[in-house]
Amino acid sequence: MKLVTYIHDRHPHLGALVILDGRERVVDLHRLEPRLPNDILAFLEAGPAALTLAQQALENATPDQGLDPAQVTMKAPIPRPGKIICIGQNYLAHAEESNASAPPFPIIFAKFDNTVIGSGEPIVVPGAVQKPDYEGELAVVIGRRGRRISEADALDYVAGYMPLNDVSARDWQNRTGQWVIGKTPDTFCPMGPALVTADEIPDVQNLWLRTVIGDEVLQEGHTSQMIFSIAHLIADMSQVMTLEPGDVIATGTPSGIGAARIPPRWLRPGDVVRVEIEKIGILENPVVFET
Repeated sequence: MKLVTYIHDRHPHLGALVILDGRERVVDLHRLEPRLPNDILAFLEAGPAALTLAQQALENATPDQGLDPAQVTMKAPIPRPGKIICIGQNYLAHAEESNASAPPFPIIFAKFDNTVIGSGEPIVVPGAVQKPDYEGELAVVIGRRGRRISEADALDYVAGYMPLNDVSARDWQNRTGQWVIGKTPDTFCPMGPALVTADEIPDVQNLWLRTVIGDEVLQEGHTSQMIFSIAHLIADMSQVMTLEPGDVIATGTPSGIGAARIPPRWLRPGDVVRVEIEKIGILENPVVFET
């Protein structure tokens, strides 16, 4: 199932992207089945029962119950995550292009919810940022509360997956040894367009992903190339923190970032950045600069 958060008639709704009568439509899950919540966090907290109820309701959906996606405004599937946990240098080729070797432990930093935008919304580069960069990534969304999770059980805690762009202000990121200020300008964490539920992805470590601007393929990688698997990341961080439904984990970017290119390839006004992940979808955002 492809879960979305969208705006229609000025109100937010929880929906599903489905094919009805041969066309893609957005279906309001709460309207289709009133026992379902109208908020994605409440939906995730309701667990497998809510997913089953939604699947059953969608089996009987009719074309007149869906909206053309052009009639709604898509937002990030998780508009305000409780935590956005990011993994640095989780692909060896990216670590090497950053003049580093494979880290012995996951490198973890954070973004905040001020960074979150949905597919189609603009990445707005502040006037103070001179070196804006892209980082296409696979994001994991937690579906169950958990602490001290074993690696063997870790994927049972995943609600689903989505594309994410860990946009980075390299000049601010590199001012000190702490990266967070360069990772947290407003709009610097596009995600979506949909949260693809975990049951749709039988092997999350077997997916191609790439980042494209115009006709430039700037990044291309495969999730099998991760230094630390998704199960390992979840198990590791859960030893010291409680993971909650709706928490987002950005699992690292492959090689090809703008900072490592000669000359550097920074984001430019008018760029449209696409993060494409096999079986999961395409996240697309225009780039504008503050005047």
